[in-house]
Amino acid sequence: MDAGIDKKRIVQVYTGEGKGKTTAALGLIVRALGQGFRVLLARFLKPAAAGSGELLFFRGIEGIDILSSGMGYLEGLNDWEGLRATVEKTYLEVQRSVLSGRYDLVVLDEINNAMHLGLVSVAEVIDLLDRRPQHTEMVLTGRNAPVEIIDKAELVTRMEKIKHVYENGIDARRGIEF
Repeated sequence: MDAGIDKKRIVQVYTGEGKGKTTAALGLIVRALGQGFRVLLARFLKPAAAGSGELLFFRGIEGIDILSSGMGYLEGLNDWEGLRATVEKTYLEVQRSVLSGRYDLVVLDEINNAMHLGLVSVAEVIDLLDRRPQHTEMVLTGRNAPVEIIDKAELVTRMEKIKHVYENGIDARRGIEF
């Protein structure tokens, strides 16, 4: 955990309607791992069993732990209570993990949407950001970042959608979107 830990760590937010929020966070993870950082990637609203390229890539890579909560696409989801339970369980594990001091970088992927949907409390997330160890950088991704989170962060990037392939009927492509 001492690799390059010589400056205060900050809170970063990647939000907006555009593509690239998770991708930006994954690039930061690769950079951090290359510098010997310990990384936690917590994926909210994304199932653990999904065959996404990042999960396939990070499997077996030393220095990263991955937590996932989700049940696939939210559109048409019937089991909101099941989703709430899995998100709550994952968030409790995130809290324990962050406060343990084990990680230099923690990425909470799609946490902004989880807060927007009322699955995770904004106040709880702010409390965690306040109590995190000084050496832990936090990255929160997803659309609909609450204003309280934006105000708390030291770095905020809003991805703007100009055009998107989905609008032309092109579905998510293996190796590109997942």
